[in-house]
Amino acid sequence: MSPEQSIAAFNALAHEHRLAAYRLLVEAGPQGRTAGLLAEQLAIPPSSLSFHLQQLLRAGLITQRRASRQLIYAANFTTMNALVAYLTENCCAGGTERPCAAPVCRSDVMETGKRSKAKRKSA
Repeated sequence: MSPEQSIAAFNALAHEHRLAAYRLLVEAGPQGRTAGLLAEQLAIPPSSLSFHLQQLLRAGLITQRRASRQLIYAANFTTMNALVAYLTENCCAGGTERPCAAPVCRSDVMETGKRSKAKRKSA
């Protein structure tokens, strides 16, 4: 991921409504959520949500697909992992003996939309 792409992603996440929407989409996994459901869950007007989702879409953090008359949004896990990797790529510089492994979020693990209680406690 280039520095410019990282800046765009961080800029898109730097708003409380966009960050909250993104978190809901990550929790939803690859199946995503409808714009209407997101607006309801976030308690913001659909027109405001549309603006915020477009910011996340332009940054490549989410995807959009149409199902009949509804727009479905989903987290783009490839971009999310690239952003995390960008942040951690130099974490072991300076000759540390212990290798640094960047965490990877797998979309297949997120399909249920919720982590188990055991995983939540250890995270």
